[in-house]
Amino acid sequence: VQLQAFGGGLVQAGGSLRLSCAASGRTFSRYVMSWFRQAPGKQREWVAAVTSGGSIDYARSVEDRFTISRHNARNTMDLQMNSLQPKDTAVYYCAEGRSSRFLYSTTLYGHWGQGTQVTVSS
Repeated sequence: VQLQAFGGGLVQAGGSLRLSCAASGRTFSRYVMSWFRQAPGKQREWVAAVTSGGSIDYARSVEDRFTISRHNARNTMDLQMNSLQPKDTAVYYCAEGRSSRFLYSTTLYGHWGQGTQVTVSS
C-alpha cells in the first residue's frame, strides 16, 4: 500500500487544520492506522490511532483537541486538529500498522506516508 499525507500548513495558535491520508494499491481496512509526528530534534511520536474496528485512542497531549477518523470505503483517514498550539509544530505522518489492534511503536508500522508539515505560530 502507498500512503500520501496532505493538508498541513501554517496556522496561528488556536487555529485548526485538517490532515488527510490517502491509501492506494490495496485497502487498509484490516489494519490499524495512526498519525505520528516528529518535531525538529525529537523522536517521532505517536499521536492518534484508529483500529480496523473503529476503536480510537489519542496521546494525552492531543486528546480533546484532535479527532481521528477513517473511511474504509474511500481508503482515507483524517486528523482534525483544533486549538493548535506551537508545541504541535511538527511533520505529521500517517502510517499503517502490522495488525488490526492498537499499536504505538513506530517499529510496528510497515507503511508510511511522506509527511506533511504543520507549523503553529504564537
